[in-house]
Amino acid sequence: MPSLFRRKSADLVADAVEQVTPESEPTTAKPKSYTPSKKELGLQTPKRQRVQRRHDTAQAPANRREAMKQMRERQRAERAEASAGMRAGDERYLLARDRGPERALVRNIVDSRRTAGTWFFVGAIIVFIGSTGGMPMQVRLAANLLWAILAFAVVLDSILISRRIKKLVSERFPKTTQRMGSLYLYGMMRALTFRRMRVPKPQVALGEKV
Repeated sequence: MPSLFRRKSADLVADAVEQVTPESEPTTAKPKSYTPSKKELGLQTPKRQRVQRRHDTAQAPANRREAMKQMRERQRAERAEASAGMRAGDERYLLARDRGPERALVRNIVDSRRTAGTWFFVGAIIVFIGSTGGMPMQVRLAANLLWAILAFAVVLDSILISRRIKKLVSERFPKTTQRMGSLYLYGMMRALTFRRMRVPKPQVALGEKV
């Protein structure tokens, strides 16, 4: 009889231990690069509305000075974005004078060639210095000759650019509503600007076929 009671007590203790101890799940070998999921870690992805609400709360200005600071930073970022888009030729940020496929073609025509206009202002400075009264007569004559050569080169280059613009625009945009005179002037003004200072920046290389 005593041994029977001891056996029952031992069985009760074993049953209690099994109820308290959770069943161990079969473990399978995981590779070293295995990443547990959020469900396995007990994590839950927050809802979008809650995340947005926390974001709005964090960004809300505490006072008027903070609000003005945030507004200036936002305006500065918008100006930087617009400036970068304008230089890259993005239609969303271009000025009215630069918009349209016809004007993009004109820019490519001018940017694909070397123009005499890019040397015009440098030559004008040399002519201005050389034509002053304190310079010798030979220097003043050379300055005047250089001025005449530059003026002739710019006029000739403008005529060639205008003819090229007329030909390509007529071929590729036969139903264009752009006035040719406006496109000619647009191309001439761009040809007078240094290549590195042109906005939008050149999209074609020198000598590239347009």
